Amino acid sequence: MVYGVILAGGVGSRMGGEKPKQYLTVKNKPVIIYTIEKFLACSQLEKIIVLCPANWVEYTKNLIKKHIAGAKNRVAVIEGGTTRNETIMNAVDLIELDGNLNEDTIIVTHDSVRPFVTHRIIAENIAACEKFGACDTVIPATDTIVESENGLNISSIPNRNIMYQGQTPQSFKALKLREVYNSLTDEEKNILTDAAKIYVLKGEQVALVSGETFNIKITYPFDLRIAKSLLEDEE
Repeated sequence: MVYGVILAGGVGSRMGGEKPKQYLTVKNKPVIIYTIEKFLACSQLEKIIVLCPANWVEYTKNLIKKHIAGAKNRVAVIEGGTTRNETIMNAVDLIELDGNLNEDTIIVTHDSVRPFVTHRIIAENIAACEKFGACDTVIPATDTIVESENGLNISSIPNRNIMYQGQTPQSFKALKLREVYNSLTDEEKNILTDAAKIYVLKGEQVALVSGETFNIKITYPFDLRIAKSLLEDEE
C-alpha cells in the first residue's frame, strides 16, 4: 500500500499569532485543506494520514468534514510526536496497527504548509521509492551557498552546481525507515533536520526527485501573500 503522510505538527512560531500556520486561511480555505486535496486527487495513495498537535486533532477533523466531501474513508487524523521524525513514526505505527506494514509499504511524507505540490511530484516520489527505497524532492540551488561555522565569517563557499534545496515530499519504504531510525543513537536523533537525514547518517541511498520553485513552504507572513497570488493563477 501507498500512504500519504501529511505533517501538520508545527506551531507556526515564525508566522506569529496563536493559530498554527497550517490552519491560516487563504481565499476562504485553510492551507492544510489545499494540501490534503492535492493528496486526495492522487489515486495511487490508498490512505492519507494527517498528524497534528493533540489539541488540534478534533479541529482538523472538523475542518476536513466541512471542506472535503467524502474524505472520511481515505483520511485519518491522529496526534503527532514531539519531533518531526517521531511524528512520522506515529504514522508508521498506525499503518502497522491497520495490518498494512510490510517491506513494500510506501509512505509519502509532506509538509502540510506546502499546498502547491503537484500530481507529477507525488507520482514521481512513489515511482522513485518503489525503485530505490527512499527519495527526496529537491530543486537546484540558484543562490550561492555560503557556509559559516561560527556565524561571523565565511568558512567556505561550496560549488553551487552540486547544491540543491530540499522540499517535500520525502518518500520511504516505511518498514525500512523505522528500522533505520531505531538504529540511530540518541545523539544522532538530536541532529536530525528531516527524515532523509536518517538514511544519510547510515550511508543509505536517497534518490532525487525534481521539485518545483512554486512548491513553497508557507513559513512567514509574506508567504501567505505569495500563496494567494499562486491560487489566483490556478483559477
